[in-house]
Order: sequence, then C-alpha cells, then structure tokens
Amino acid sequence: MPHAHAIARLNDATLGAFAFVPPSATLDHLVRYLSTWSGTDKLFTLMQYTLKLVAPVLIARARLQHRFGLRKEPTRNVSSSFAKFADIIGDFRMLGRFCGLFPVLQWMISMERSPPPTRALLNIERLQGWSMLVYYPLEHLYYLRMHNLIPVAIPSIISLTGRYSRRINLNAGKLAVWSCRAWAVYVLLQFAHLLEDRKLLLMKERHLRKGKDVSVEEKKDLRRRWGVFWNEVVANTANLPLAIHWSLEKGFFSNELWPTIFALVNAMASFRSGWKATALLPRKPVAENGVGDFDNSLVTVEKQEM
Repeated sequence: MPHAHAIARLNDATLGAFAFVPPSATLDHLVRYLSTWSGTDKLFTLMQYTLKLVAPVLIARARLQHRFGLRKEPTRNVSSSFAKFADIIGDFRMLGRFCGLFPVLQWMISMERSPPPTRALLNIERLQGWSMLVYYPLEHLYYLRMHNLIPVAIPSIISLTGRYSRRINLNAGKLAVWSCRAWAVYVLLQFAHLLEDRKLLLMKERHLRKGKDVSVEEKKDLRRRWGVFWNEVVANTANLPLAIHWSLEKGFFSNELWPTIFALVNAMASFRSGWKATALLPRKPVAENGVGDFDNSLVTVEKQEM
C-alpha cells in the first residue's frame, strides 16, 4: 500500500502536472476566438504579413552585413523560409474562403427580414452583399485555375443545351483582377457605411447627453461602440490602397513592401476587433430610454481580407 501510494503521488506530480497550472481567462478567450474560422483566419493573416514584412528586412540586414564583411554570403536562409511559409498561409486562407459564400447568403437573407436602422444602410449592405456574390466565385475560379485544377477553357451554360459549342476562356490573371475589383466595390461602400454609422453614434451620444440618470453601463457601451467604429475606420482605410493595387493589372505600387505594410495594419486592426468581439462582457440591464440598438449597423458581415 505505501508503495502504491508513492506511485500515485508520483503520477500526480508528473502526469498530472497541469493541476498546478491555474485556469487562464486569456487562454479561454484565445480558444474561444480561434474556434471560429474568422478568428483563425485573422490570426493567420497577421502571421502571413508579419512574415512577409520580416523576410525582406532580414535580407537587407544580411546584405548589409556582407558589405561590411560580417557575413560570407549576402543571403539568409531563414528569410526565404519565412517568405515560403507566408505563401503557404496565403494559399491556405484562400482555400478556406471557399465556404465564405454561405455566410454572405445567410447575411443577405436575414438582412431583408431584420433590416438595418436606416434605408441608406439597407441599400449599402445590399450592394455590399451583391459585390461579395461576384467576388467569391471569381476568386474560387482563380484559385482552381492557378493550381491547374480546371482546364483553361470550360463549356458555357449555353453550350450545355447542345445547340452551341461555345467555351469560356479562364485567364487566372483576369479572374484575380476582377475578383479584387468586386472586393474594391465592397471596400468603397464600407466608407459610406461608416458615415452612416457615425451619424447613428452621434445621435445616440446626443440622446445620452440630454437624458437624465444616464447609467455608467450606457456610457461604457457608447465608448465601446466608438471603439468598434474607429477600429473599422483603420481597417478599411488600410484595405483601400490594397483594393486599388490588386484591382489594377499592373498594380499601383512598384514596391511590394507597401501592400505588405497596409495588409499588416489591416490584419492588426481586424485581429483586435475580433479579439474584443469575443470577450465575455458582463450582462447589462436593458435600456428604457427608447433609443434603438445601433450595433447591427457597426458590424454586419465579416470582411474578407486579401
């Protein structure tokens, strides 16, 4: 018995070592965040563009060291590994977006049954939804063509009737450009969306200033909404030069470092917004001041960062 008791204590001290680790609210939050595809995609986006930014910095550092005689070769193997890993992550994220059309369809259906608080927001979100319905299929075709999973030309819908034998040529470059143009429409419409969001927030702010016995929870909620708003302004502003660059056949920036920087800024803002959105907030009492809920106008659908 003493021997068995000693073995049990040894097992508890080794195999059960995690009993000494206290529960972590941060770890719970991280698991909750990464359990969704949106959270995982945001993390991989942050990793992808961090690696793409670090890789050229390491190359420049190696060249500088070589010039001063501190290195034998002007290259660094880890930089090429970072670049390759970033490309793998980008390919993985694009593959993951094959399911992205379903949330858009769900969003557009629910939008008509539970519309935004203003007619302008309703029309903006309708147009955004239709732009995504164009964006996703074009990007999917680009991905399949890029990996040579579909032929260069496919039969047209008319040719399936048997009367005509017309085929549609699939140029990967053009598919990529036109899909990005559809995404650019979404980005531009998001600025109009943000203007409407700002009007609603200012209206809410004026109402609270005029009201009596405004609770601390209402003030915190307003600050939270403003935080969501400004975070989205940063994210969408960073998306704009990317949308312009990728929508042009020859691009807008001659140096690929700039798109990487803008994409990294967007990734950080998007990760931050997702992190805050998945935080467990304390329950707040229902307001009785008659002011409508403006949260739906702030966040309507997950943006697909490129």
